[in-house]
Amino acid sequence: MMKLLALYKTPEDIDAFMTHYRDVHLPIARTIPGLVKSEVTRVNSTLMGESGNFLLAELFFEDEASYKAAMKSPENAAAGKDLMGFAGKLVTLMKGEVLEI
Repeated sequence: MMKLLALYKTPEDIDAFMTHYRDVHLPIARTIPGLVKSEVTRVNSTLMGESGNFLLAELFFEDEASYKAAMKSPENAAAGKDLMGFAGKLVTLMKGEVLEI
């Protein structure tokens, strides 16, 4: 299973950020083809490492091929455009393979 992770720094206006995230961005992201599931975690505290993280979004895809197809889709392009418009300076995107250990 492959995962796209979006780690967000704390925005200046948390309420405005969350309203846009919930009402605009998530509905767009949910249309990405091949998306198996998604999870969003609001970070309460940093126990170790860099502080200032606010939100972690995880988008799961069945395999590398599904992930690659999703990343090339118009739906993902729309999600990316929206992301850059409201959180481009706040977000770090990462890709990873889910390990069974």
